[in-house]
Amino acid sequence: MTKLWFMLLSTLIFSAPLAAQSQFEGTWKLDLASAQFSTKPDQYLLQNGMYKCKTCVPPIDVKADGSDQKVTGDPYSDTLAVKVVDDHNVEFTSKKGDKVVGTSKNSVSADGGMLTVAWTDNSQPQGGTQTGTFTEKRVAKGPAGAHLISGSWHAEKSEATDAALTWSYKLNGNELSMTNPTGQSFTAKLGGADAPFTGDPGVTSVSVKMIGKDTLEETHKRNGKVISISKMTVSADGKSAKNVYQDKLAGTTASAESHKM
Repeated sequence: MTKLWFMLLSTLIFSAPLAAQSQFEGTWKLDLASAQFSTKPDQYLLQNGMYKCKTCVPPIDVKADGSDQKVTGDPYSDTLAVKVVDDHNVEFTSKKGDKVVGTSKNSVSADGGMLTVAWTDNSQPQGGTQTGTFTEKRVAKGPAGAHLISGSWHAEKSEATDAALTWSYKLNGNELSMTNPTGQSFTAKLGGADAPFTGDPGVTSVSVKMIGKDTLEETHKRNGKVISISKMTVSADGKSAKNVYQDKLAGTTASAESHKM
């Protein structure tokens, strides 16, 4: 899944002492209650038997007849099925080959002002099925005659299973290793070259470096192209951190706090 997230600020980059770097070691959990989502709205259109999402990466333009429709440019899925249940509800099913890798049930409130998405993710190599929900507030209506899901929406709240929010760092000399319960991992030298990223078909390599003494930056790439940058700034007591995620493909930035477990 992927998918929640982390930071900006231009500062002088230098190699921090190992004592400062060691504050990142341990297991961390993202606190979604503290999340600040991108101000860029999501845009959906469901009309005349077609579903479109211009802000999705890659953009989606498929028939909404409940059958598997081919999608291209998505490393996580090959097909998407869009099923209209009624005027307020739409179901989505993503597959990779013959395997269902994700589902979502999208429900628009009775007054048309809120959208609730309940999702499942079966694409991870470990940890079983991940689940969660997120809600979005309407910021613009869709065209006349379109399904109620149509229009522009801004993310307001998100929840997810613990495994999707948890990761661990370990330092060995100047090497940083990351693992998480859903099967993603890497080992990279601080300030060094790109290193392989495993367990995520959308991320092929990562580089890591320190910014000052308290900020760790990860740059994620897919086949040599930067797709996201995350920055984690640890508090003075080492018990919490601010995480800022820049999605370079979608052009969005989100942030949230994390806490050491």
